[in-house]
Amino acid sequence: MIPLWMFPIAVTCGNTFILKPSEKDPGASVMLAELATEAGLPNGVLNIVHGTDDILNAISDDDDIKAISFVDQMQHNVPCLQNRWFQGGKYDADLEELKDATCLFTLGIAGAYIYSRALATGKRIQSNVGAKNHAVVLPDASMDATLNALVAAGFGAAGQKCMALSTVVFVGGISLWEDKLVERAKALKVNAGTEPDVDLGPVISKQAKEQICRLIQTGVESGAKLVLDGRNSVVPGYERGNFIGPTILSDVTADMECYKEEIFGPVLLCMQADSIEEAINIVNKNKYGNGASIFTTSGVAARKFQTEIEVGQVGINVPISVPLPFSLFTSSRPSFAGDLSFDGKAGLQFYTQIKTVTQQWKDLPE
Repeated sequence: MIPLWMFPIAVTCGNTFILKPSEKDPGASVMLAELATEAGLPNGVLNIVHGTDDILNAISDDDDIKAISFVDQMQHNVPCLQNRWFQGGKYDADLEELKDATCLFTLGIAGAYIYSRALATGKRIQSNVGAKNHAVVLPDASMDATLNALVAAGFGAAGQKCMALSTVVFVGGISLWEDKLVERAKALKVNAGTEPDVDLGPVISKQAKEQICRLIQTGVESGAKLVLDGRNSVVPGYERGNFIGPTILSDVTADMECYKEEIFGPVLLCMQADSIEEAINIVNKNKYGNGASIFTTSGVAARKFQTEIEVGQVGINVPISVPLPFSLFTSSRPSFAGDLSFDGKAGLQFYTQIKTVTQQWKDLPE
C-alpha cells in the first residue's frame, strides 16, 4: 500500500522515481514494478533499489534526487540509541554509531535521521513515523458493530500497520465490553498467511516478536491486567514461526511503556475514562497523532470529538482508515515531519515544482 501512495502520483506529475523497499519485505515492491512495466510504464521511470544504510545515505545525499517520501515505525529497540534524537536540528549521532543496530531501517530513528540528512542537502521531504491510534467507546455505542470494528482494526494484519487500532478508551467502564471483546478475539484464526481462512499471520521477524512480547510483559509488570495472552501461540507445521495471537491488556494507564511506545503487533490496550472530555484528553496527550475514532449513537458527542481531537485521521463509528488517494492522508504531531502529505492535492503539490510566469507582450517600435 505504501508505495502506491507515492510513485503513481510522482510519475503522473512527470518525475522518475526510485523506490527503496524495506529489506524485510522487498517482494511487493518488485511485483508492483513488474505490473507497472506490463502496463506500459517506460523503462527507467520506476526504479527499485535494495539495501540498508548505504542506500539511505546515497539517496539522502544525491543532488539529482529532489524529494524524499518515507514511512517507518517508531520503535526504539536498540538500547544504546533510546535517548538519541534531534539536537539543534540534527541527529546527535553519526552513522558509525548506528553500526551496532541490526538495521537502521527497523528503527523509528531512521525517519528522524533521513529527515535531518535530506534537509541538509536542500531536499523536499515528507516522513511519517510512529503511531498510537485510539478508539473512544461511549456507553451508547452499538455493541456488535463496535466489537467487530475493534477486533478487525486491532488485530488485522497482526497489528502491523500504521493505522492499526492500538488503544481503546471505554467511557463509563469496561465491564460490559471486556468478556465479549475477549470472546471475539479468541475466535480469530492464527496461521501462516498462505493458509485459507486465516485472520492473523506471523509478525515480520524474530526481533519484532521479541519486542512485542517485551512490551506486553512491561505492561503486566506495571499493573495492567492480561485478559488474553497470545504470546505462546504455536501453529502446527510452523513451530518456529513468529506468531503472536490476539492479546488484550486492560487497566492500562498513560505512564506504562506499552502505552507510550508503538507496539506494532496484535495487542489491544484497554483504558477507562469517566467522561468524553477525559477520553479526549487522554488521546490528545499522547505524543503521536495519526488517528482516532469514536463509537457512539450521539451526533452531539461525535461532533464534539471531531472538533476537539488533535489527530490527522478521525473515524466516527468506523475504525481509523487510510483515506482513498483522492482524499488525503493527514497525520500530525511527531507522527509526521514535513509540510505536504502523501496523497490528494498535497501529494500533487509535493511532486510538482510550482512556477510563476509573468508576461507582457507589446508591439516593438519599427
